[in-house]
Amino acid sequence: MIQVIVGGLLLSITHAMIPNHWFPIATVSVSEKWTRAESIKITALIGFLHTISTIVIGIIIGFIGIKLGNAIEVVESIYAPVILIGLGLIFIIRNFRKNAQHTHCHVDSEEIKEASRKSKRAIIIALGTMMFFSPCVEIEAYYFSIANTGWIGILTLSALYLLITVLGMTIIVDISRKSLEFLNKKLHFLEHYEKAISGSILLLLGIISLFVKF
Repeated sequence: MIQVIVGGLLLSITHAMIPNHWFPIATVSVSEKWTRAESIKITALIGFLHTISTIVIGIIIGFIGIKLGNAIEVVESIYAPVILIGLGLIFIIRNFRKNAQHTHCHVDSEEIKEASRKSKRAIIIALGTMMFFSPCVEIEAYYFSIANTGWIGILTLSALYLLITVLGMTIIVDISRKSLEFLNKKLHFLEHYEKAISGSILLLLGIISLFVKF
């Protein structure tokens, strides 16, 4: 369970801090002159929509991992950590591959501009829809690797991921309303190295899982 909590915290914090998650929301909230309360509520809603789609897919993957683990004991002791290590390496290589493109982009600025000409509801629907259909791929592999902890581990990871991501996005949007450009510049490197950072976390967790039983 310690592995679930530590890994979930690391991946969730990294996820929440990536600028393309919160910067567009903060920008729209300022341009539309939303109140602080409105910004917080809307950010929490959009963050929830994004994380819930990730969690649903993760639970399905975790369920598959549980079934495989029950059938083949070696899955939980060898295969799951090896898959985690392999995926970690893939994410790292893809991040540094020449002319690599960002694949975890959630918000289309043109769609936001178009929505901003309409009502607040249209803006929220546009942002929420784009975030909902952009689940975080990196954490899905982690769901499979913790399948040996059963439903308690999977539900703990889901709750932790939801709480930290939504809370993190909300806090950053609230702070960034006063210093958008400054925060975006300071955290922009996460957007470029998101896969490398997430991949490194998965790689480390996979190696630890091979040699340490939690």
